[in-house]
Amino acid sequence: LVQVVESGGGSVQAGESLRLSCTASGATLTADTMGWFRQAPGKMREGIAYISADGDTRYFADSVRGRFSLSRGVAENTLYLQMNSLKPEDTAMYYCATGSTRWPLIPPLREGDFRYWGQGTQVTVSA
Repeated sequence: LVQVVESGGGSVQAGESLRLSCTASGATLTADTMGWFRQAPGKMREGIAYISADGDTRYFADSVRGRFSLSRGVAENTLYLQMNSLKPEDTAMYYCATGSTRWPLIPPLREGDFRYWGQGTQVTVSA
C-alpha cells in the first residue's frame, strides 16, 4: 500500500510564504515523479508542478511560475513545495501525487497522470 502524506498548510497574509511537504511511502515504491495539484472551492483540480524522479525535469504552471519552487528531500519520495509571494487566488487544498502513469508528462497535468494521492493540506491566503 502506497501512502502519500502532505503537511505544511496554513493561513497566511498575501505576500508571505509557506513550504509544503510531501512524503510517499510503500513497500514497492521507488523514486518516482512527484507532483502538486490544487483545488479551490468550486473549481477543477489544477496541476501546478511536478519534478522527475532524477530531479532534472521540473514543470510549473503559469499561475505559479516564478513564485513556487520544488526540491526533493534527502529521503526518497520526499518533496517540498516552496510557495513565495502568495496571493489570495492561491487559496486552495493542495494535493501531492506520485506514481506517474506515463512519461514524459506533457502539461497541462491531469489527475490521471498519477496513481497515488494524499488527502491534501489547506492553504488560505488573505488579502
